[in-house]
Amino acid sequence: MLTRLSPFLKFCLALHGVALLALCVMPQHWLVLLLLLVLLHGLIALAGLLPRCSLLGPNLSRLPTSSIRRGEVAITIDDGPDPAVTPAVLDILRQYGVKATFFCIGERAAQYPALCRQAALDGHAVENHGQRHRKQTSLFGVAGWRREVGEGRATLQAITGQSTRFFRPIAGLRNPLLEPVLQREGLFLASWTRRGYDTRVHDPELVYTRLLRNLAAGDILLLHDGNAARTADGTPLILAVLPRLLEELARRKLQAVTLPQACQPD
Repeated sequence: MLTRLSPFLKFCLALHGVALLALCVMPQHWLVLLLLLVLLHGLIALAGLLPRCSLLGPNLSRLPTSSIRRGEVAITIDDGPDPAVTPAVLDILRQYGVKATFFCIGERAAQYPALCRQAALDGHAVENHGQRHRKQTSLFGVAGWRREVGEGRATLQAITGQSTRFFRPIAGLRNPLLEPVLQREGLFLASWTRRGYDTRVHDPELVYTRLLRNLAAGDILLLHDGNAARTADGTPLILAVLPRLLEELARRKLQAVTLPQACQPD
């Protein structure tokens, strides 16, 4: 499968070619050329550190236009499944009749397969958050990304019987070598419009306020069932925030859907 490079990466490759040609013609300026290439690679690295950036390839940070017209938003829930949190999340979603997208870690899914199967049976999307969720994944080469993405996908498909369509790296961090792997796997990178930082913030009011700031149709919201921070009384943040969030969505007549549903044309 041929890799379709983003315009930005094509531009970067072209600059490398120009620098090589310039080095042949003006070898005395090698230090200036080297510094320019270092700056260019710094820009590439910066793009990988910005979760919503699309310079390295397609990145779903907002829902498609057709979904916006339908008044839809997407609630995405990362880092699970967690037996202490996920069942309660599923109960809340069932109570409000809302569908969400769970980005599950392969190792955790294999440890608690019944939770992933229940999410799928309830009509939620179970998507790929990598097999191991290691902090160093953004430094992977092609082989490392293939293992992380491919094994995560295979694990979730074996558990739910459904194919995944989206991949979200840990904290959205990546490098230019991820996109070719996603193209090979037939997956699409998904980030978010806004997040509440509910793995670090212990105040549910602050998390709720961040999620609602400028909330509009087309938004992708990020919460966590795995690695969730706790409130002062020990309640996982998502359990303190989710009911209020769903009530506010209903009040604003915004429909929460899964990412696959949102990406369906009219």
